[in-house]
Amino acid sequence: MSKLFICDHPLIQHKLTFIRDKNTNTKDFRELVDEVATLMAYEITRDIPLETITVHTPVAEAEARVVSGRMLGLVPILRAGLGMVDGILKLIPSAKVGHIGLFRDPQTLQPVEYYINLPTDAVSRTLIVIDPMLATGGSANAAIEALKKRGCFHLKLMCLIAAPEGIKAVQDAHPDVDIHVAAVDQHLDDHGYIIPGLGDAGDRMFGTK
Repeated sequence: MSKLFICDHPLIQHKLTFIRDKNTNTKDFRELVDEVATLMAYEITRDIPLETITVHTPVAEAEARVVSGRMLGLVPILRAGLGMVDGILKLIPSAKVGHIGLFRDPQTLQPVEYYINLPTDAVSRTLIVIDPMLATGGSANAAIEALKKRGCFHLKLMCLIAAPEGIKAVQDAHPDVDIHVAAVDQHLDDHGYIIPGLGDAGDRMFGTK
């Protein structure tokens, strides 16, 4: 079973409060999401392996540690996931970025892939799938499945807010993918919105609400 990590750092929780607030304007909402993404990136990379090298300081030789092993990639789910990318890149500027576009079929209500573009070396990277909201889990599962079909199996999922229903759906479908969130909310309403949630992340981020 995949592990669920809740990033409960005080600064993350503080900023998340204002992200939820319906009175937060688009500019501030976007900046807060960017800041929380940076802080969450610090948490999600906690298990990156290190190796020891030798460096020469101005006064002596020293053994020091640097990141080693698998490189990272970011794969935001369009469009709301885009709002978290820059914040992560501030901390991990060497990460490459791919994109996955999904829409919901009005008849089946299932996510349909309409666009995917990945780094050429995606299969050799640990990919972080990014979407602010994990509601039903449909989009996250579709994105993860699309990546696995292309040979990418080293995956993590990063969201701001999740519903228990969405967490269960991802864990059932992809027990090998760990989930990192800033908060787990109460439940989904009849329309699939997270309660209390923060509304439509894409609309609030891009001013289309």
